[in-house]
Amino acid sequence: MLEKALQGSNRYWGWIFFLLTLIGIGFACYLYQLRHGLGITGMSRDVSWGVYIAQFTYLVGVAAGAVMLVIPKYLHHYNPYAKVVIFGEFLAIAAVIMCLLFIIIDIGQPMRMMNMILHPTPNSILFWDMIVLNGYLAINIICGWNSLLAEKKGVPTPGWVKPFIFLSIPWAFSIHTVTAFLYAGLPSRHLWLTAIMAPRFLASAFAAGPALLLMVLLLMRRLGIFDPGPRPIQTIAITVCYAMIANVFFMLLEFFTSYYSNIPAHMHGLDYLFFGLQGYGQLVPWMWTAAVCGAVGILLLLIPPARRNYLILTFACAAIVLSTWIDKGVGLVIGGFVPNPFDRVTPYHPTLPEIAIAVGVWAVGAFILTVLYKMALGVRTERRLI
Repeated sequence: MLEKALQGSNRYWGWIFFLLTLIGIGFACYLYQLRHGLGITGMSRDVSWGVYIAQFTYLVGVAAGAVMLVIPKYLHHYNPYAKVVIFGEFLAIAAVIMCLLFIIIDIGQPMRMMNMILHPTPNSILFWDMIVLNGYLAINIICGWNSLLAEKKGVPTPGWVKPFIFLSIPWAFSIHTVTAFLYAGLPSRHLWLTAIMAPRFLASAFAAGPALLLMVLLLMRRLGIFDPGPRPIQTIAITVCYAMIANVFFMLLEFFTSYYSNIPAHMHGLDYLFFGLQGYGQLVPWMWTAAVCGAVGILLLLIPPARRNYLILTFACAAIVLSTWIDKGVGLVIGGFVPNPFDRVTPYHPTLPEIAIAVGVWAVGAFILTVLYKMALGVRTERRLI
């Protein structure tokens, strides 16, 4: 089936060349980082996680969001999802690979990864994060590849694959829950020290992942490549809407707990993000942009006529993706480190090489997703011709 990815129009190959260019630039910057160390980034002693871990955190949610198609299709036999569930599984594969790449580049020296295997520490959340991420990647590869192979042959998905499909459901919850524990288990970081960190992560994941998938499906429909039909589009949109409402509700709970209790340490992280602290407010415009985008996205998705307009629906999904990306891909990590436990503000500014490396990893994910989707669409085109 890989030969399907080697066939395409000039537009397709132009897109591939563009992604390969971004990957090449990012890889060159990574070699520069490998030679000179993480000192080329904007990270410091006080802010030891930056763009890399922030993007990792967001993409874990994108990967986990695929389960919102698997549950209706395989547990509740919602047949309209039959045409699109494979795209959710392939999105999860690309997202997890990006997660792993962001971890590798954040480690500094990639050979240190072997320490996780040669010297396992089961009492460490990082150890379990490695287990669940690699396990989820393997599960989605098994399910996605064999489902597509069965579709190519015109036969049902093999029975031995079904247990892996059902296993992917709790496993999807586990990858984002364990990632949330990485933050919630650090007692000195007050912004993260909350029992609802895992539910917040899951709610944002079930909004961001399907919203991103829906944008891709709508793009393919507009380009005349693939039409998923109105029912799955509207169902995914409703899922995104209610998941985003839950995400906003959990965020408001954090505000109530922090400000009603009037505990300074719990307030300072939110102060820095939304109002500025000690004269520093670089993230304030970002966070209020996220808040406005989230509210606009929810409002548009709640109105049925607006939701049925595909142009408005695309805009609403883009607003949800941007809102969740700013919240988890920018604010969450930096807000947890600033201010530090001594109430000192150390601003974090990502450097150009750091941003180029991050863009390169995103380009790798887009490249993998393009190839996988090209294979799936090629198989379906072939089946129609047959």
